[in-house]
Parts: sequence; C-alpha cells; structure tokens
Amino acid sequence: MSTAPVLTLAWGDWGNLLAHYLALSLLSVGGAITTLPEMHRFLVNQQGWLSDAQFNASIAIAQASPGPNVLFVALMGWNVGINTGSMTSALFGALLTMTGILLPSTTLSYMTARWSHRNRSRRSVRAFKQGMSPIVIALLVSTGWLLASAHQDAARDWPLWLLTAATALIIWRSKIHLLWLLAAGALLGGFGLV
Repeated sequence: MSTAPVLTLAWGDWGNLLAHYLALSLLSVGGAITTLPEMHRFLVNQQGWLSDAQFNASIAIAQASPGPNVLFVALMGWNVGINTGSMTSALFGALLTMTGILLPSTTLSYMTARWSHRNRSRRSVRAFKQGMSPIVIALLVSTGWLLASAHQDAARDWPLWLLTAATALIIWRSKIHLLWLLAAGALLGGFGLV
C-alpha cells in the first residue's frame, strides 16, 4: 500500500475527523459506502491525510474481507493514523472513524425503526420509504462512478460495463436471486471473459 508523507495531527484535527464522520453517518442512508465520494473529497483532496492509493486500497481490502462492508471506514481511520507514524494513532483513527460513522446512524435507525413500526400504516411513513429509494440509488451510482473512474483503462473494459448493465436489468426485471448473478459473474471472471 502506498504511503503518504508523515502527518502531524493536533487534537483539533482528530476532532475534525470525528465530526466529519458523525455528519457522514447521518447521510449514509444506503450504507456507509454511499458516502465514499465525500470521504474521498475530505480525506484525499481537502486534508491530504490519505493518498488515492490508500483510499482505494482501504475499500478493496475491506470489501474482500469477510464481515460487514463498513470495515473500509476503520481502514481509512487506521491509514490516517499510520500516516502519523504511530500505531497508537492508527488504532485511535480506526476507533474515531468507526464511532463517527456508527453512532448517529445506529441511534437514529433504532429510534426510527421503533417509531415507523408503530406507525407503519400512516401514509407519510409509506411515502417517506418510497421517496428515499431514488436517493439511495443515486448515492450508490455516484459511488460506483467514483470507483470506476479511478480505473486507468475503463474504455477497454466494455465487457465489464456490459455485464454490469445486464445484471442491473436482470435484477430489475426478473425474480432471479442476486447470488446466482454473483456466481455467474465469478464464473465469467474465472474464465477470463470479463
């Protein structure tokens, strides 16, 4: 993994990191992965605490690992801490980012789930659920676009784009389980077709 120059972070910087993830937590309606573009802007472009390679590697490692996909947030905090040159800071960074991304959304989700379950027959509750769907889809498309644009030769990878579009169409228009599509994609990749 590529490393950034050694950072010096003051307590205010750590507080800024925590505050940013607390705010992102409330925007992560479709999961923390939907806020990747904002994380990239903040950590790489604005603060310079991570390199592009570290940012992308954090996502790739967490997605390849078993367990929840939110682990990439801990890896980003870990890498910010590692860039200070201290293992203690790495642990602290992972703890701050995970606390920031989990605490507000978990608390809000718990309270909202209890309330919406009690009021599930209300028209406003049903309308809210239907209205949030396009927002979540747009955030996921934005995340996919950011990750795809980081690839150097995206134009030559037209089979991947075609496979993605076909999979999305099949999911949308059929009742085929997603795991079958994942297995088909794995087979195509295993045979070197995509």
